[in-house]
Amino acid sequence: MKKMYRQWLGIAALLCHITMQAAGNKAVVTGTVKDTQGNPIAGVVVTDGKNVTATDRQGIYMLDTDPFRQPMVYISTPADYVLPEKEGVADGFYHYQDTSKVENRCDFILQKRSKQTDDFVFIPISDPQAKNEAQLDRFRKETVPDLIHTADSLKSLEVVGMGLGDLVWDAMDLYAPYRKIVSNLGLTMFQVMGNHGFKLLYSDMERTADPENGYGEKNYYEIFGPTNYSFNIGKVHVIAMKSIDYEGKKKYVERFTEEQLEWLKKDLSYVPEGTTVFLNIHAPVANTTVEGGDNVRNANALFRILRPYKVHIFSGHTHYYENTLPAAGIYEHNIGAACGAWWAGHVNRCGAPNGYLVVTVKGDDVKWRYKATGRPADYQFRVYKPGEFETQKQYVVANIWDWDIAYTVNWYEDGVLKGAMQQFDDEDQDYLTMKKGKRTGYHTRHLFRACPSKQAKKIKIEVKNRFGEIFIQEVEL
Repeated sequence: MKKMYRQWLGIAALLCHITMQAAGNKAVVTGTVKDTQGNPIAGVVVTDGKNVTATDRQGIYMLDTDPFRQPMVYISTPADYVLPEKEGVADGFYHYQDTSKVENRCDFILQKRSKQTDDFVFIPISDPQAKNEAQLDRFRKETVPDLIHTADSLKSLEVVGMGLGDLVWDAMDLYAPYRKIVSNLGLTMFQVMGNHGFKLLYSDMERTADPENGYGEKNYYEIFGPTNYSFNIGKVHVIAMKSIDYEGKKKYVERFTEEQLEWLKKDLSYVPEGTTVFLNIHAPVANTTVEGGDNVRNANALFRILRPYKVHIFSGHTHYYENTLPAAGIYEHNIGAACGAWWAGHVNRCGAPNGYLVVTVKGDDVKWRYKATGRPADYQFRVYKPGEFETQKQYVVANIWDWDIAYTVNWYEDGVLKGAMQQFDDEDQDYLTMKKGKRTGYHTRHLFRACPSKQAKKIKIEVKNRFGEIFIQEVEL
């Protein structure tokens, strides 16, 4: 009798599966969002990565879904509530659906903040990109202690971290140890998916004919959750999106799919125009260095959606540092990689040091400064004496990685102001030295030079950023 009962259960499950597939896997997910006291929370945005809705006055939501294509349901945490996390890694804001059911229930509980604050620190970290245990150990021993020190220095402020993709280098077995490494750092760590984050054998979910047979994001999903999501903190709406259209076996195109862009429109429909938005992606949208490009192909479609907002885009992928203003109200920070040039040494292809960005937010006021791994916070540029930069032997050269058009760069000879340094385009000497002199053609535009006189004894370089902060280095000749 028991054997027959089990057989009937198996047949029923199979019929349910067949029925869902015949109906295009149509299903519904319902649930509630409440606080820790059991009070309903209205207006919380809920999504499965395609469809989007919000909770009603009773904290109830209902969402049409396809649990095979959209395996998770998740919320955009409101600013009045603590960001859900487990051991310092974002967690608990998503639930998996049961693919055997045509109706799922997913409930969420949020903790009300004890005090509302508009001030916080946001730390994007690009491309840890560990290929093996040795590289992961460098991240553990170099980047992480520096990050902990930075977070500890900001104890009075809430700190949110964001891994900008390529957390590992095609090594799915390193996802779990990576998560352990970024746990309990004194911040809440979120993640973005990069091109090296997919399981090589499979294409991504949208391209996969039958997700049950495997898809590229599966390992990432299991460790970190969804790839297109949002949350709110202070006055800022934070978004993370996959900017890689993955075909499988290392073939991909940097672009957003139409489904992703539609999801972004729906997500932003709940955000008032004029709000500050932080968009976190892996591949950049506007890197102008041809050799380091790899930009998202349909960036203009993205810009049209973002037009009503004040936007900062944080990206990685290139292992180049470049700041750009690609459209009105949009500033892209294509930051240096934590691994630099793939753990070959201590600099990126443009000469920017391994590191991460520290973004200080006070309401709608956003300021930032790059933090070089193992260096003091005010280390914002590198100086080469005459003779040290192979192609510029007569010049003092400065590599100012966080440069943008609002910077001023002046130089002094023996205490006398000589004027602005000349910007030029070349390969960085520190990178070339790391590569044992082998030229690669990777030019950068954040290089500046000045030609001192033969009698000069001391050169001072004064760099002022867009916030009026001044950084000075002096060299004896």
